[in-house]
Amino acid sequence: MTMLQESEWEHLRHSPLLPEIVENLSQCLRDEKARRAQFYAEMTPEQKTEFIEGEVLMHSPARNAHLVATRNVFFALWGHLRGRSAGQAFVEKCLCTFPRNDYEPDVVYFGPEKARTFTAEMMCFPVPDFIVEVLSPSTEANDRGVKFVDYAAHGVAEYWIVDADRRVLEQYGEREGRFELLTKTNNGTVASIAIEGFSVDVGAIFADV
Repeated sequence: MTMLQESEWEHLRHSPLLPEIVENLSQCLRDEKARRAQFYAEMTPEQKTEFIEGEVLMHSPARNAHLVATRNVFFALWGHLRGRSAGQAFVEKCLCTFPRNDYEPDVVYFGPEKARTFTAEMMCFPVPDFIVEVLSPSTEANDRGVKFVDYAAHGVAEYWIVDADRRVLEQYGEREGRFELLTKTNNGTVASIAIEGFSVDVGAIFADV
């Protein structure tokens, strides 16, 4: 309800079809819940998969530009965190569980409070505090669409979208359940708002691409 515009909610609330709409949506969510349980039962550590809006998405190998940008962001972040009690970061294949969907972002960061709950056998992780997605032709629609909305609505404090082809970094900060653009640049230094003391030289993200 909170993500609907007030006029949309009022229209829905007064609709004579509201009971049918609610029942149809409830059945849809029950079906998704069953498919999600099957997804959890069948997933393996070797796969890179996501569960989005009831569908299992299998990811193909990434292009060199994507791999290099992802590596450079992660190494910069890991270099900042290493030796500190400042949380945990992962690169790819970290399945993050949201209320409806499960994602494997390119780079994620969890603050100390969440990181302390992690165990050696853990395969499903909570909502990260910071996420980086490096665009690919096959993933851009989701990175700018369902993920953009879901991340902001469920507690991701900061979201970076990295375009390795255009060599541009977009930095978004969460405000009242939505993201607002803080920076869009192809040069200079971008300082994180979610990770104390962490900043990155934008040019270094695309070094060796």
